[in-house]
Amino acid sequence: MKLDLHYVDPRLVVLYDRDNPRGADTDFYLNLAAELGARRILDLGCGTGLLTRELATVGWEVGGREVTGVDPASAMLAYAWQQPGAERVRWVEGDSSALGTPDADLAIMTGNVAQVFLEEADWNATLRHLHAALRPGGHLAFESRNPEAREWEGWTREATFERTDSPDGPLECWLEVVEVEEGRVHFVGHNLFTETGEHLVVNSELRFRSQAELTQSLVGAGFTVEQVYGDWRWGPLIPASRVMVFVARRD
Repeated sequence: MKLDLHYVDPRLVVLYDRDNPRGADTDFYLNLAAELGARRILDLGCGTGLLTRELATVGWEVGGREVTGVDPASAMLAYAWQQPGAERVRWVEGDSSALGTPDADLAIMTGNVAQVFLEEADWNATLRHLHAALRPGGHLAFESRNPEAREWEGWTREATFERTDSPDGPLECWLEVVEVEEGRVHFVGHNLFTETGEHLVVNSELRFRSQAELTQSLVGAGFTVEQVYGDWRWGPLIPASRVMVFVARRD
């Protein structure tokens, strides 16, 4: 899988937590881990490790949790290592095949990571690896944007343009959709460093799977879907919901 530029260019990696700050999604996964009593946790696609490190702080003084963050982007992990609490996490560079079989209680994929798997073969292989990494009865939780909400229609220059400061000087950013076809959305992120005139264009593509498609793939990989929430406050999924939050149990 080819990684998008915002996962590998250090100038963009350092902005990731600013663009994706701690929020209600963080609280959801923290509360879920507590509710399940999860002690061994895997974070696949952990990125800069904002949530990963917070998960690892629970019971750290008494050796309460074992938290592993897995990500294929070395630049993201390098940034994660520099953050407070990084020493409490086991960091692994790799994809789902690097998870192994640790009999984990909980595996999570946050930041809509599920949508980067464009091909069914890659998505299904990832689910099989997650199934193998969990203990029987262990749980998998992740979110994916709801295609019925058609969020990509708001990814325009007019709606997303912002000026901000960065460690590399003033920056102008915006999104533009290139193509929407058969559940795939191809879009570009523009990052213009105004002092130097350097214009970093990030090509990205996401797969918008429906609730039925995701449920079918989970069942096929040996999971039972226990809940699908429509927001980060445990609310029901409705057509207008922007997000679908899946909680599934390994059979």
